[in-house]
Amino acid sequence: MINRTIAGKELLWFNNTLVAIQVSSAEGEDGICVIEHRLPYGDSPPLHVHRNEDEIFHILEGRMRFVVDGRERVAGAGETIIAPKGQPHTYRVESPEGAHTLTVTRGANFETMVRLASRLAERPELPRPAAPTPEMIAALTRLCGENGIDIVGAPMG
Repeated sequence: MINRTIAGKELLWFNNTLVAIQVSSAEGEDGICVIEHRLPYGDSPPLHVHRNEDEIFHILEGRMRFVVDGRERVAGAGETIIAPKGQPHTYRVESPEGAHTLTVTRGANFETMVRLASRLAERPELPRPAAPTPEMIAALTRLCGENGIDIVGAPMG
């Protein structure tokens, strides 16, 4: 069973996930950002493209199915996946117990979007699951676009 909490740091609810900004892009000279995620079973962001940075996923616990530039791959604990900038990508959490990951990016775009699209977590665990409303989808699409990320398709079914 995967622990669904994160200790310390600033905790945010980003859609149906719990995130912690472990290293802000503002902290170092190279603008590296590390975000820790707790993800529920079935979680899948829309297919998207980062215009300005690679996105690296390191899986700590669980199993996830990735699609990067049309190629599908299943990865589990200890594995790392890169979605190079300019390549459409998404994932789906496949393990029933959820997943625990680190996402690494360079620059402030992804971190800024996550911060603006999130709300402070009321407790250090996953939020109650909720389907996104049309307004939430529009807001996320706008925030992504303003931060160098283009939504180009639907989440994985």
